[in-house]
Amino acid sequence: MGQKINPLGFRLGTTQSHHSLWFAQPKNYSNGLQEDKKIRDCIKNYVQKNMRISSGVEGIARIEIQKRIDLIQVIIYMGFQKFLIEDRPGRIEELQMNVQKELNCVNRKINITVTRIANPYGHPNILAEFIAGQLKNRVSCRKAMKKAIELTEQANTKGIQVQIAGRINGKDIARIDWIREGRVPLQTIGAKIDYSSYTVRTIYGVLGIKIWIFIDKE
Repeated sequence: MGQKINPLGFRLGTTQSHHSLWFAQPKNYSNGLQEDKKIRDCIKNYVQKNMRISSGVEGIARIEIQKRIDLIQVIIYMGFQKFLIEDRPGRIEELQMNVQKELNCVNRKINITVTRIANPYGHPNILAEFIAGQLKNRVSCRKAMKKAIELTEQANTKGIQVQIAGRINGKDIARIDWIREGRVPLQTIGAKIDYSSYTVRTIYGVLGIKIWIFIDKE
C-alpha cells in the first residue's frame, strides 16, 4: 500500500520553508519546541476568545516564529484581518502581554505582527475551520466538502482534495469519505502543495479533516 507522508515535511527545502526559524543547542532544543507550541496555542486561544464570528472561522492561515537572542518575532498570517486589528487598537499589545505572561521570559522581547493574506479560502487551515463549523451545525459531510471546494475555486488553485474520517453524519460505523477536484500530485516534489489536518469535536464523536491544496508548479 502507498505510505502517506506529510506533504509539508516531504517538500522542506524545495517548495516549502520552515514555520519556525531559530537555533538551539541540542540540550535546549526541546524547550524551544515547547515554547513554540505555547506561543501558537496562546495566540489561537486569544483569537478564539475574542472573536464573535458568524461562520466560526478564526482565519489564521499560519503562525511563523523567528527567534533571536533578545527578540521573538511572531508573524500571524490571517485571512480575515479586521477581527484582530479594526475592532480595538490595543488588541495586539494585549496579545503580546498574554504571550509574554505565558512564557514568563524576562530578558526577551516579543514582537507580534499581523499580515493579511489575499485569498483566505486558498489556505487549508482556514478551509478546515470552515468545514468544522459546518459539521458542528450538523450539515451533511458531502455538502460541507462540496461547499469548501466551491470556495477554493474562487482562490484560483489548481486542485484540492478533502478527506473526512470518523463517524460521518452520526453513523455507528466510522468510515472515510473524500472528494477531489483538479489534480493533486502528492509525489511530485516540485509541486507546491499546502496541507492541513484538523480535528473537530462533534456531538457524536471526533472527526478528522485533511485538506491538500495544489497551488502551482515551481
